[in-house]
Amino acid sequence: MAQVYDHGGGVYDHGGGVRSVQVPIPDNPLGHTLVYVVETDRGPVLVDTGWDDPDSWDTLAEGLTACGTGVGEIHGVVITHHHPDHHGLSGRVREASGAWIAMHAADSAIVRRTRETRAERWFTYMTAKLEAAGAPEEHVAPLRTARRGRLPGFSPALPDREIVPGELLDLPGRRLRAIWTPGHTPGHVCLHLEEEHPAELPGHGRLFSGDHLLPEITPHIGLYEDPDDATVTDPLGDYLDSLERIGRLAPAEVLPAHQHVFTDASARVEELLAHHEERLTDLRSLLAEPLTPWQLAERMEWNRPWEQIPYGSRNIAVSEAEAHLRRLVKLGRAEAVPGSEPVTYVAV
Repeated sequence: MAQVYDHGGGVYDHGGGVRSVQVPIPDNPLGHTLVYVVETDRGPVLVDTGWDDPDSWDTLAEGLTACGTGVGEIHGVVITHHHPDHHGLSGRVREASGAWIAMHAADSAIVRRTRETRAERWFTYMTAKLEAAGAPEEHVAPLRTARRGRLPGFSPALPDREIVPGELLDLPGRRLRAIWTPGHTPGHVCLHLEEEHPAELPGHGRLFSGDHLLPEITPHIGLYEDPDDATVTDPLGDYLDSLERIGRLAPAEVLPAHQHVFTDASARVEELLAHHEERLTDLRSLLAEPLTPWQLAERMEWNRPWEQIPYGSRNIAVSEAEAHLRRLVKLGRAEAVPGSEPVTYVAV
């Protein structure tokens, strides 16, 4: 692996005009988001910005100073995906610097919908979604009463530029190409720095992988659906297809948004493909009897027993179970039981 120089305070020099700042995520086991600082002929450009929190903002500002620049000097912000640990501070960066913010259109649509959605409508939607998934009344009940106030993360910054898959971003002096990698979110992008690796590692440039490809953990793959859109999505299928595309790219080094940089992307892709195939096989075995998405989530293997999973994380787990069910149905390995209410699924 290439030499990475530690400037202290979670600031690292990856060579070739690329640095990173570890921006903390409050109360989250991931710990931090790696915000990358890319030098261009018009000033530094950030890849992601971190969580919108005072300590996170201070850490980002101090890190940029350690990189030899400052928040006010930022020329642009490229967002891998809309999640708040990546996009949260984008608005503050733009206010401080006048920087543009770029995002894929599919995630921009989610940002726009989030800004326009009242909390009451979100709670109504989540209540109906969980009821349809077979959640017990004691889990759904709190959503019926939590109808007031503004939810955190419900005013993300609207991007002002669109990331177009396959095209080079407008970064003077750099060759950074967008690769659409849906799955973790509908508009997730990886960014391929089509330049020789500064340490001349074998492979094709460097890849800012966001959450798509991480060295030791698998990203959450759940359902992202517009309540007003009847399109039936297959996010896990999208993710697996996107993984194969990145594997064929064979970058010399991967610069992810969490954990640490790593090499041999192709091997990591193969590990993840095998992991998801094994998981689909295990879930199909569980569907020897008809199960609702909630019942399937209860029986799936997680990083802790189901009874220890917090309330909010159970909603995420059910969404992941639904994404796996969608994939099994599309592959012809499972089907919905006709007339079941709430709907159950069974292996075929």
